[in-house]
Order: sequence, then C-alpha cells, then structure tokens
Amino acid sequence: MFDNSFPPPPLPPFRHWLRHVAAVPKGFLRFQVLELLSEKPMSGSEIINEIERRTGGCWKPSPGSVYPLLAWLQDNGYIREVPSEEAGVRRYALTDKGRQLLEEQRKVRCHFRMGRKFFALPLMGGLWLRIPPEKAEEIRESFRRLFKALFSLGLTLEERFSEQALKEALAVLNETAKQLEEIEKRLRGEKA
Repeated sequence: MFDNSFPPPPLPPFRHWLRHVAAVPKGFLRFQVLELLSEKPMSGSEIINEIERRTGGCWKPSPGSVYPLLAWLQDNGYIREVPSEEAGVRRYALTDKGRQLLEEQRKVRCHFRMGRKFFALPLMGGLWLRIPPEKAEEIRESFRRLFKALFSLGLTLEERFSEQALKEALAVLNETAKQLEEIEKRLRGEKA
C-alpha cells in the first residue's frame, strides 16, 4: 500500500528548475538569435536579456552558448558586425545569407507546427511521486492534455492573433490557478 507518513521534501521553484535543465532543443537558440537579429541589430548581452524577457525569466541562455554561436554565425557569413555608437559594444545584423537561413528555419518550424508535435515536460511526472500510481497516471494525462492545449493555442495565436481569444484563455488559466490554489490551501488547513 502507499505510505504517506513522511512529507515530501520541498520542491525548488519551478522557474529555477527550468533555468537549470538542458531542455532547449538543438538549433532552438540559433533560431531565436536569427529571429531577434531580423528585428534589429543586437549585441550578445542584448540577445541574452531579450530572450530572458520574452520567456518571462524561464530561460536565460548563457554567454557560453550565445557568444560562440555569434562567432560561428559570423564566420559562416550569416551575420555581420555593425558599427555601434557605444564603445566596446559589438552589435550584429543579419546578412542576406542569414535571412535565407532564417527563412529555411521558419519553414522547418512551420512544418513542425503543422504536425502539432508536443513533448510534455519531464518534470510533471516527478511532482507526483508520492501519490498512488494510478492517480499519478490520471494527473499526468491531465497535464499532458493541458500543456498540449496550451502549446497548440499558443501556436494558433501566433498565426492568428485575437485579443478576445487571448483574454478568454487568460481568464480560464487564472480561474484554474485560483481553484488549484484554493484546494492546496484547504489541504493545508488554511482559509481559502
């Protein structure tokens, strides 16, 4: 039978976990760098900070991955250094060859989207190690459905943005989070 006598150890914050797990698919950083440089010339530190900002702090690529990538892109003619008004700051812009590479990458990404492939976060199974296995499977399936729906909605919103659909999705997410927080408070004996 399932032994529930010992409380589980505290879990690290979710964001902390995401920042320290090598879960970024190969080529994803290159795609993000090319996308950012297609918008405007940027330095390595600006790229790092912008990726962190756009991911809500969940991912901040290390200088050890960004700067060698910039060097590789420059050596292969995909980007070029552009003059900067700030001393010591090296900014880069896409070349025509870089724009072609980005277009190829976008086609691959579009193909991926069309297949609606989704890989659940590995963390989700580990959060439920101390509950009965049959219940853990139900929770994993719910997580899988939730994240697949969020992933698909995000892709669709990217293609066909709708302020109303975003507003509706946020309302559902906020209400769901509120309900889960209330359940957790009840379990801890706190007032909801």
